[in-house]
Amino acid sequence: MSIRQKVKVRRGAAVAVAALLALALAGCGGDENPKESQKPSASQKQGDTPQKSAAPSGGSAAPAEVIATSQGQSGIVMEINSATRDQDGYLTVNGHIKNTGSTPFAQTAAWRGDEKTASPASVAGATVVDNAGKKRYYVLRDTEGRCACTTGLMVIKAGESVPFFAQFPAPPANTTEVVFGLPTFAATPIKISG
Repeated sequence: MSIRQKVKVRRGAAVAVAALLALALAGCGGDENPKESQKPSASQKQGDTPQKSAAPSGGSAAPAEVIATSQGQSGIVMEINSATRDQDGYLTVNGHIKNTGSTPFAQTAAWRGDEKTASPASVAGATVVDNAGKKRYYVLRDTEGRCACTTGLMVIKAGESVPFFAQFPAPPANTTEVVFGLPTFAATPIKISG
């Protein structure tokens, strides 16, 4: 092989590597609420704390509407801000879990339900119940068993409020209200929008 041919081969390999990197970077970001067919982001896979602000950056944002509130243990309060049905057949519940107590709260293991490995420190134990249709829906999973929900909820500091989401199969279009449940919290009815 001549030197000229070797240089062409190396340039071709460099171009292929650059193209792969560009594709990988283009795939980053996007929807914060993964669909069943999508895999959770790398931060969700590793169980990073989802402590980012739910408000858009720049300026002060109006407080999110609270459509339901449920009391947990030791001063923990769950506020649900939305339950949205999308055109792809998913129901996404968003809210905040607040520690109104004076000490850090670390008893979050019950929130994961029966989950032990794929989605630790999560809200994988959440459910929605369609009383009219007599059906219970569980949090969606990706192909590797990870929940389509917030992970990384290890400790909630005193006075801290952390956002959470959980995604479910959507109930039938004529169902406008479901009961949201998360272990250790009282079940609460919520209205579906969308």
